[in-house]
Amino acid sequence: MRRVLFALAASLVAGPALAATVEVTVDGIEPVPSTLYVALCQDGLSEAECRIGQNAPVRSTSQRAVFEDVAPGTYAVAAFQDQNGDRRLDRTGLGLPTEPYGFSGAPERTARPDFARAQIAVREPGLALRVRLVRALPRR
Repeated sequence: MRRVLFALAASLVAGPALAATVEVTVDGIEPVPSTLYVALCQDGLSEAECRIGQNAPVRSTSQRAVFEDVAPGTYAVAAFQDQNGDRRLDRTGLGLPTEPYGFSGAPERTARPDFARAQIAVREPGLALRVRLVRALPRR
């Protein structure tokens, strides 16, 4: 009985689990029928590290995605506009994106994006940020 009371007391002292809300406004969306994908990434920008995601039909040149109950920590935001409906960011043979894409952090486009430049700190109660989509290549 003493162990049960101790465990109960310890859980009350620990308090509620920390959680934050991350509001991402994506600008620069091209006004064509398509789907917008937005993801929170941890430890890198690969698909495997971007496990928290949302998608929605494009309705405007600027749209919001809200992530609730996000554990505080270090993340990056990745977004892209899937214009051909294949549910992935299409690339050339050299790896250059052929669809609009963007990341959190500095909008530098002179080098391959990396997590260190795109990272953001998420703390309680949360944060709001903007991501601008760009094209690596001109539209055909």
